[in-house]
Amino acid sequence: MSEITLILEAVKNGDRDAAQKLLPLTYEELRRIAGQMMANERQGHTLQPTALIHEAYVRLVGPEGEQPDFDCRAHFFTAAAEAMRWILIDHARRKLTSKRGGDRERAPLDEVEFETEVPPDELLAIDEALKKLEKENPKAAEVVKLRYFAGMTVPEAAKVLGVSPRTIDRTWQGAKAWLFRELAD
Repeated sequence: MSEITLILEAVKNGDRDAAQKLLPLTYEELRRIAGQMMANERQGHTLQPTALIHEAYVRLVGPEGEQPDFDCRAHFFTAAAEAMRWILIDHARRKLTSKRGGDRERAPLDEVEFETEVPPDELLAIDEALKKLEKENPKAAEVVKLRYFAGMTVPEAAKVLGVSPRTIDRTWQGAKAWLFRELAD
């Protein structure tokens, strides 16, 4: 059993001091996940990877008096990736509801640099499609979360879900095709 799993077990049993030991042990992996997720965001995003990690960690560990219930290391990191995804979605929703264009200046089109980013409305469309996929095929939705949002490789996702890499690859290919059709509509 890994040290992280032992600490998660202690936290589950009410040891609040154990929760303090969890962040330093998991920080590098959480940083990698946050970096992968932020790579899909626009440049100049107001939310930084460090802030994303800390906000997700607060959501995972919960307020005083509440004890998180993670079965193992893989469960914790899957929940962390999911928390980060929700934080980015909430951020996108807030951005869509804010006033538009108040701080923008006009620029000639030949001076404009185009960014490769996922606009907030597309991120919300992806989220809606993922919710539909979760209802139809929960395993495929889990693979999408691990591969796309957590940035895991096929072998990493296979290890987390306890299946073969080939199963993850097939599921990933099918999920991508399903999402493409769903988003094309």
